Amino acid sequence: MASRSADEIRETIEQRIVEGEFVDGERLDEVKLAARFGVSRTPLREALRMLSGSGLVELIPRRGAFVRHPGIVELVEMFEVMAELEALCGRLAARRISPGELVEISMTARACEQALEKQDPDAYYHRNEEFHQLIYKAAGNNFLAAEAKRLQKRLRPFRRMQLRARGRMKQSMQEHAAILKSLEAGDADTAASTLRSHVTVQGEKFHDLLSSYEKSAAKA
Repeated sequence: MASRSADEIRETIEQRIVEGEFVDGERLDEVKLAARFGVSRTPLREALRMLSGSGLVELIPRRGAFVRHPGIVELVEMFEVMAELEALCGRLAARRISPGELVEISMTARACEQALEKQDPDAYYHRNEEFHQLIYKAAGNNFLAAEAKRLQKRLRPFRRMQLRARGRMKQSMQEHAAILKSLEAGDADTAASTLRSHVTVQGEKFHDLLSSYEKSAAKA
């Protein structure tokens, strides 16, 4: 129960940081946050530890947890690297994927489609995360899979947020269909290019959404 609560807290704080409720350098008050979420400090501290792993929070001994907003340049650079890592995973997966792995990826794509039908961006994101991780695994390169998962974790809040952009879930689902088709055909070049474009669009959609939040804040 505690780990589940910690994960829910992490997701909420992640979203608040990305949307600008918590500013860069702000100290996160554990007592106030525990009261806000109605939990003990144990799951809250676990959530902050997970956020530290994603780079959104810096834990300083004897001082506490501090918000760290990555700059736009840093985010663009991370999305560029993620796009190339995913492209390489797709290229290798198209050559090495097993029939069982294809079935798993197809089932996860269907779960994404069900989340789209319900217009549930959070459920879509979790299934989407699984979809990509299965491709990393199918690439058959443990080092590459570990690096891709590490950067996926860093970009999690931003990839999750971009799904809230108008029409993005439907567009993402169409991209998934193209990725799956290329894997089924064993077309390494197309698998690489579709995954690269898929991640590049995610970065662009996040930037667009962030700009819309900034405009709304300026009008308020």
